[in-house]
Amino acid sequence: QVQLVESGGGLVQAGGSLRLSCAASGRTFGSYAMGWFRQAPGKEREFVAAISWRGGRIYYADSVKGRFTISRDNAKNTVYLQMNSLKPEDTAVYYCAAAWVAGTREGEYDYWGQGTQVTVSS
Repeated sequence: QVQLVESGGGLVQAGGSLRLSCAASGRTFGSYAMGWFRQAPGKEREFVAAISWRGGRIYYADSVKGRFTISRDNAKNTVYLQMNSLKPEDTAVYYCAAAWVAGTREGEYDYWGQGTQVTVSS
């Protein structure tokens, strides 16, 4: 069992940066791949980024590639999402999730956090 708590969301102007954190409970955090997803108002939840359990494989959605960076610190049971050059279309609730294998589909993830709001003003 893994419990996930996101933090770091907020309001930022276009072009600004935010770093999201996802703290995990449980001794097996280091065994899980981690992902970030987001859901904008009126839209379906979409994949943002994923990282394998040792960080050797990383995936990004095309919409965030070159602007967002996912990383993890297994000693701290935490995964991060550094978001730079933010755009108004990045506005969404951001969720972290845990899976046995890093992937881009929601169905591959077993555990989810409650989300943190990111709002980018123009």
